[in-house]
Amino acid sequence: MPTALIGARLRERRLAAGLRQAEVAAAAGISASYLNLIEHNRRNVTPEVLERLAMALDTGVETLAGASPGALVEDLRAAAAALPESRAEVERIEDFAARYPGWAALVAGLHGRAAGLERAVEVLNDRLSHDPHLSAALHELLSAMSGVRATAAILAETEDLSPDWQRRFHANLYQDSERLALGAEALVGYLDRSEATPDTVNLSPQEQVEAWLAARDWHLPEPGSAAADALDAEVAALPSDAARSLGRTLVAELQAEAAALPLAPVRAALESLGPDPAALARQFGTGVLAAMRRIALLPGAEAGLVLCDASGTLLFRKPAPGFALPRFGAACPLWPLFSALARPGLPVMATVEAASGGALFRTLAHCETRLPFGFAGPDLRTAAMLILPATQTAAPAVPVGSTCRICPRGPCPARREPSILALA
Repeated sequence: MPTALIGARLRERRLAAGLRQAEVAAAAGISASYLNLIEHNRRNVTPEVLERLAMALDTGVETLAGASPGALVEDLRAAAAALPESRAEVERIEDFAARYPGWAALVAGLHGRAAGLERAVEVLNDRLSHDPHLSAALHELLSAMSGVRATAAILAETEDLSPDWQRRFHANLYQDSERLALGAEALVGYLDRSEATPDTVNLSPQEQVEAWLAARDWHLPEPGSAAADALDAEVAALPSDAARSLGRTLVAELQAEAAALPLAPVRAALESLGPDPAALARQFGTGVLAAMRRIALLPGAEAGLVLCDASGTLLFRKPAPGFALPRFGAACPLWPLFSALARPGLPVMATVEAASGGALFRTLAHCETRLPFGFAGPDLRTAAMLILPATQTAAPAVPVGSTCRICPRGPCPARREPSILALA
């Protein structure tokens, strides 16, 4: 069944129970990376898997699937937020759900199906545009088809071929046909592989590291603990050399930041200061970006975080529920992240409205510079944006998307290309 809204309920229930993704996944008999994809609405979940997840979380399937009246009302609110121009009477949602439960379930279901189709389009667009394995497989198929066509044309159009040459062309035709059949079978298997065991080898090294972090609920054990000593073995188990290299660098950085920003004092500081990375950095004598990353990667933190370099390429992506992040670097140019990139050292704070669902977020962005080549060389910039849930404010929110190609918003002065999800 589609994971629209199921993933959010699943994640909320797991966090309320204080469980890690790895623990719930093991109890349900699935991989932690698959559970992470379900929670972020990037994979469908079968009824059997949903039942096992419900048992692992000590809850009912209907609670996760949204069969309860409260869940139905929340689904209707999400549907109304996703299409604000419909001017749905949000204040009368409870009355609508109570008087017409069938129609209410239909509206919520159609919203979930539309959201699932949009995510499918997003994933397929990403794969067709950037997946090197898919590109190579399609090239192999086209090459085999060209060989079959050329050989068949010779056999059909040349009437005086000698028996010897006919045998040669028939052999070539057979070999190319075999190659075409095997290539098509491999391509179908690649596109239709089991979602219960996603093939992380086909992810980029950055995605492999992020999938590993997501399976750990985006938190590493504190330095000096026995669990921290086991991190080397976990990084060594990543699928590629590049991912292992990135993982080792990231673990070293996060462990250094955890040592400078100890867990208990940081939590106490956040209680009094709020999620202010500049204030936190001043109190502990660290950089602002280190404080932002520490806030986002605390156990159970709902905050999202993205980092980019001077080219605008995203270097790190921790999603926030309701704030879609592109799998590749072509992010929305309206993100405050890029304003901070152009103004190093200066804070940028803005309330933004996500294109998908219309949720509001408070974003805090900051850029730091380094001079590894000395004063005469270029400066290297790294910008970060902390993404926090927000409520309605007096100032208008900045409408932002994920990436132009899949942003459903209408006319936008920052749009680079037409959207494949634009409303007619």
